[in-house]
Amino acid sequence: MEYLYFLANTSLCLRVVEYLNTAHQLPLQFMTVIHQIDGWVVKIKMSHYLTPQQHGDFRAFMNELGIPYDPDIRVRMALWGLETGQSPLSVMRRYQVAVVSHGQPNQDEIEAFRTQFVKGLGYCPETLG
Repeated sequence: MEYLYFLANTSLCLRVVEYLNTAHQLPLQFMTVIHQIDGWVVKIKMSHYLTPQQHGDFRAFMNELGIPYDPDIRVRMALWGLETGQSPLSVMRRYQVAVVSHGQPNQDEIEAFRTQFVKGLGYCPETLG
């Protein structure tokens, strides 16, 4: 069972991480976070199907934060590459996407990316707020 969403900014992405790190009843397999110029792509894969109640609750939570996302072929291939065991670095090079995190939800990786990106730009774009 997979969920693929587009989120507007870093704060929303961090809320998803916090939720997944505290929702121990969810059978999380992995979470992938990709930064794009206009926002964040978040893929959440469960190790098995959720109950209808869990599925509804999780979708409601995600729909409050973002919108379901249908990726272009480049992002789709990048997500597939990560899931099949390719390293984030090789996926970034091959598909020209910014893989921020892949695996267990990791707040530190997302915040480190934001800090480095803002430092490099000299200002904080809306998507990194």
